[in-house]
This record gives sequence, C-alpha cells and structure tokens, in this order.
Amino acid sequence: MTIAATVLTLLVNSMAAFALAKYQFRGRTTIFLIMISTLMVPLSVVLVPVFLVITRVGWNNNLLGVIVPGAATPTGVFLLRQYMLTIPDDLIEAARIDGASEWRIYSQIILPLARPALAVLTIFSVMWRWNDFLWPLVVLSRSEVFTLQVGLQSFQGQLNIQWHLILAMTVLTLLPITIVFAFLQRSITTGIATTGMK
Repeated sequence: MTIAATVLTLLVNSMAAFALAKYQFRGRTTIFLIMISTLMVPLSVVLVPVFLVITRVGWNNNLLGVIVPGAATPTGVFLLRQYMLTIPDDLIEAARIDGASEWRIYSQIILPLARPALAVLTIFSVMWRWNDFLWPLVVLSRSEVFTLQVGLQSFQGQLNIQWHLILAMTVLTLLPITIVFAFLQRSITTGIATTGMK
C-alpha cells in the first residue's frame, strides 16, 4: 500500500507542479493559492465527505480507498513547484524547438532534474503512508486488508494487553522507514536546501 501510494503521489504531484511552474495560463496563481490554502483544512473536517465518496464508489474495505484519496498533497505540489521554478525555461524551449512533446519534456528533462525534490517527497510520502492510522481505520474493517498500524491496534484485547507483542511489532514497523531514510538521506538535504532558490 505504501509503495503504490507513494508512486501515485509522486506522479500526480509532479505533474501538477510542472503545470503550475512552467505553463503560463490564466488563473495559475489562484489555483496555486487555493491548493496551498487546503493545508489549513484539518483532516477531521473532510473525513466524513471523503468517506461517503469512497463508499459510493465502492472502495470501502479496499486498499484503493486508502491509496487514492491522499494521492495529491498540497505539500508535495508546493515543494516540487518551488524546485521546478529553479529549472531554466531555456531547456524546455530548446526541447520544444527540437520537436520534443510535452510528455517527453516532463519525463526526460523535468523529472531527472527534479530528482532531489522527488527524493524529499518520497521520504515524506513513505512516512505519511506508513504511519497513517486514522484513515485506514475508518476505511478498512476487514482484518485481511488491515495496514500494519491498524493491525498493531488489534493486538490489544479488552481485558488483556500483550505489551511484549506490541513493542516487538512496533520495532519491526520502524525498520522500513529507517531503511528508506538511510538510502535517501543525502538527497533530502539537497532537495530542501535548493527548494525555492532561483
């Protein structure tokens, strides 16, 4: 679930950031400000409406109901847009003169140059998805599709709490996050340090 959600988050956020950073169209700033203003909306406000949409679509008790709703994050769009603003427009214009399509510019010029910012967003997305408890608890009710964090909660009984099992599983759930951070730690400093600099 974490891998699929992270890949989808990187794809959606990078496409939105590319459009907001490199295309000139009417209302671009307004769209960006509305997107950033959603950071002030707490999860508890949108929890019920999003759950009703997920139920209507039929993604209740399905991992798609956990993966898809959080694919576009305003934090990710902001981070990638600020980084993509530092990429010179001359590269894009030269590619267009050479006959490259917009998809080719996006995939072969923008994404490789935005690799440090994508690494930062990858770390954030993996941490958000791996540690997410509330939304999977709301969407999933069958134990076969529980995520690890929701599964940890099922170790607690009404009268008996097996602390040794809970603590052992907690340590095991920390290992993947530690491994991802160890591989991408060099990129996180570069990505954050150069975001927003032109």
